[in-house]
Amino acid sequence: MNYKMILYTVGQVLIIEAMLLILPMAVCAVYLEWFSLLCFAVSAAIAASIGGALVLFMKKRDRRIYAKEGLIIVSLCWIAVSLIGALPFVLSGDIPSYTDALFETVSGFTTTGATILRDIESLGRGVLFWRSFTHWIGGMGVLVFVMAILSRSPDRSMNILRAEMPGPIVDKLVPRARDTAKILYIIYIGLTALLIIFLLLGGMPLYDSVIHAFGTAGTGGFSINNDSIAGYNHYIQWVIAVFMLLFGVNFNLYYLILIRKYKTAFKSGELRFYLALFVISAALVLYGIYPLYENFSDALRLAVFQTSSIMTTTGYTTADFTLWNAPIAKAVLILLMFIGSCAGSTAGGFKVSRVIILLKKLGNEFRRSLHPRTASIVKFEDKRVDEATLGGVGNYLAVYTVSFIVIVLLLSFERAFSFEANFTAAASCFNNIGPLYDNIAGGGTFANYSVFSKMVLSLSMLLGRLEIYPLLLTLNPGVWIKK
Repeated sequence: MNYKMILYTVGQVLIIEAMLLILPMAVCAVYLEWFSLLCFAVSAAIAASIGGALVLFMKKRDRRIYAKEGLIIVSLCWIAVSLIGALPFVLSGDIPSYTDALFETVSGFTTTGATILRDIESLGRGVLFWRSFTHWIGGMGVLVFVMAILSRSPDRSMNILRAEMPGPIVDKLVPRARDTAKILYIIYIGLTALLIIFLLLGGMPLYDSVIHAFGTAGTGGFSINNDSIAGYNHYIQWVIAVFMLLFGVNFNLYYLILIRKYKTAFKSGELRFYLALFVISAALVLYGIYPLYENFSDALRLAVFQTSSIMTTTGYTTADFTLWNAPIAKAVLILLMFIGSCAGSTAGGFKVSRVIILLKKLGNEFRRSLHPRTASIVKFEDKRVDEATLGGVGNYLAVYTVSFIVIVLLLSFERAFSFEANFTAAASCFNNIGPLYDNIAGGGTFANYSVFSKMVLSLSMLLGRLEIYPLLLTLNPGVWIKK
């Protein structure tokens, strides 16, 4: 175990976080929020001090990062940025409880969008900017961002990229992992900038446009309004609905489009399944809620927006869908909570690619039961899926299911809340979605949950974003024993 390299990388990440805290400081200066600016400055100084010390004392020549180190580095870096990122909320007094501030910060970085805040609009502009900026940072990945801007020798950085990027299969776009990270961020920044332009064209103020672009790009869902997106015009709601869907697409496909391999990109089986699932789900939601609204266009807009929001695990809302008297709509949205979007996107959930592989594997097993001598293989994107990947997808489903059950059981100690509230709270946080499905838990927020439950849910958000294994490996004492 390369302990020094692990801590050295954590130190680098904390220094980067200190630099990123300068942006909300600038926002505070623009809006004359001097006390909040001071709180961000103190937080940045703490991050820079700890990070600088780790970089100074842990630097060594051996920079090799193997699979195990990659998983642990990713896990520790996400924990570290969350612990420091919570400080501005506490120091400013906007969220006095550190547990609540940590919950909000983890929710931001993991792009979950779950909140303990009842009155979001009471917060200062600088704090709200940082709250949503964490979505954008975490959307593509904290370590992917660091890899994109820091120079690294061929020290197996791909092990970090694979550990942080969601999905069963992660490939380099180009030979060097660092160049892959750069390409991903160029696409990410470009799409974010394009969204800001479209929002501005719809009459949304610049500050609001940037904030909601962060939330949409990271598929996080933090808004600056108590009613989320509902107060904006229909054009803006349609734009955000479309871009949520776009950010749920595998970013590798955007790279293929950039290099003009259009045929390969649009032949993607994952993309076709993703879009087909979206269309069918939106149609079912529309069928369920159409009787509740006066006209077809409103029902269509709400159905498309909410389906896109839940499927991409963003969590923005244009209506209180918990009050919809439409069982089919609620059932579809709950199912989409678990499926999520494409691998290699900023969205959470189980991932469409895993669903496709599992369905194909089940189909093969069914054919084998009928024709035992038939040789059959599983293909994904016109490539044969090896046995290791097939086994990995099956194992992940088992670990995913067990983890979710444990989270629900731990939340069940909350006797004040219904099983439905605890179940959807677990689903919302574990799949990085955000909104609650049962308002009994606190007006759509997690404010009324106990400190214990908030810590469980914070852990579940990290488990879901890092896809379980990095965090479980880090918490395993046997991994840290020197052999």
